[in-house]
Amino acid sequence: MELKGKVINFLGDSITEGVGVSDIPNCRYDNVLHRRFDLAGHNNYGIGGTRLAYQESPSEKPAHDLYFLGRAHKMTSKADMVVVYGGVNDYIHGDAYFGTMDDRTPTTFCGAVWCLMDYLTTAYEGKPIVFMTPAHMHFKGVSDKEVSPRPMKKPDAKPLQAYVDVIKARGKEFNIPVLDLFENLGIDPNNEEQREKYTVDGLHFNNEGQAFLAKALGDFIEAL
Repeated sequence: MELKGKVINFLGDSITEGVGVSDIPNCRYDNVLHRRFDLAGHNNYGIGGTRLAYQESPSEKPAHDLYFLGRAHKMTSKADMVVVYGGVNDYIHGDAYFGTMDDRTPTTFCGAVWCLMDYLTTAYEGKPIVFMTPAHMHFKGVSDKEVSPRPMKKPDAKPLQAYVDVIKARGKEFNIPVLDLFENLGIDPNNEEQREKYTVDGLHFNNEGQAFLAKALGDFIEAL
């Protein structure tokens, strides 16, 4: 895909915001891609703690409840492409039900992914849209192989792989390319050596981890 001279909207959470990055202008993945593709511009809509699904009970930090679909409506419509990267906070601390693939409302994770993709394919009709799945994580002693132990989680909460699988399945429904970072990024913080080398806390990438992310996304986009 040729992106030179284009404008990209990046919608995401704390990783897109740049938490863990010591040199955001040079190392955050969206800025790396701006230089790599010689973009005309890009817009960063990353807010830490945010989720794809609507939060049932207010969070301690109100900004965490600015769910993706609500923010998508506020992005500029003049962008030439949209990149969406989220889902890990739904797994960690979102209080929405996981739901089923029949759901069509943002009050469950399965429904929220459907609603967001449905909106974006309409609002940016004919323009490329790319989703990235959550990558592996080992955060505050919790491995992504476990169900999150946070007290607000609903009974149908699942390990992170299930959230990844929903994003991939919905991508096939809407013909949206999905970069599976869980499988293909090559960073797994469950490995202590990799956790120390590429992240600041087992979830948020440091400068080197963001470089890995930027390369994975850039290569994926170029191949489209």
